[in-house]
Amino acid sequence: MKQIALDIGLPTGPTLASFMAGPNQDAVQHLQLWLGEGSAQPVRSPVPTYLWGESGSGKSHLLFALRDALAARGEQVGWLDPACNPPTEFNPAWSVVLMDDVQAYNAVQQHAAFNWFVNAMGVTDGQPRSVLAAGALPPADLPLRDDLRSRLGWGHVFQLRVLNEPERRLVLQQQALARGIVLPDEVVDFVLARFSRDLGSLSQLLEQLDHYALQTQRAITIPLVRAMLDNE
Repeated sequence: MKQIALDIGLPTGPTLASFMAGPNQDAVQHLQLWLGEGSAQPVRSPVPTYLWGESGSGKSHLLFALRDALAARGEQVGWLDPACNPPTEFNPAWSVVLMDDVQAYNAVQQHAAFNWFVNAMGVTDGQPRSVLAAGALPPADLPLRDDLRSRLGWGHVFQLRVLNEPERRLVLQQQALARGIVLPDEVVDFVLARFSRDLGSLSQLLEQLDHYALQTQRAITIPLVRAMLDNE
């Protein structure tokens, strides 16, 4: 009997718990303390945190995980990425400012990011606001205006490294299990040999496979992957 993938409503969004830390354990532990996971009180300060690494290292996963966790607690969060055009004005109700893919900001977004930094750091109501940012390059190499680049490199800086193949394989299988499905080894081999190996792309592919398996009422196999690609 073939196993049919069932949508059982489990959360599949990015979380700190679902992030395979591998060589990035120090950065994850820092964010867990910052968020307050496993403790009664978050360890936050106005000192910014900057994550950098090549595509597929998990920068956006971590920022999205923080944004979702903060929103679940009822906190208002400022979010800026290259797709936010034009950026919104700084909101004093924000408790945290998150900036993703900073290396791709245009001049208007850089101006907004600097303004957000100044407002977040310049506490006037006694409530410090944290800034967490991510980019593809170390702070000194970012193609940004000098005042923004210096602020991004002022606080905690962590380099994220891409997971090796056994670690990527484990992440893919864990994400499949979180959806209530078992991903056969031969399907993992097929996917890793033929598709982009960064975790973001693999997670999107897994989501597409899950939906296609539900629509066609078939198990996730290599023929199913090929059928989905032919159908698209």
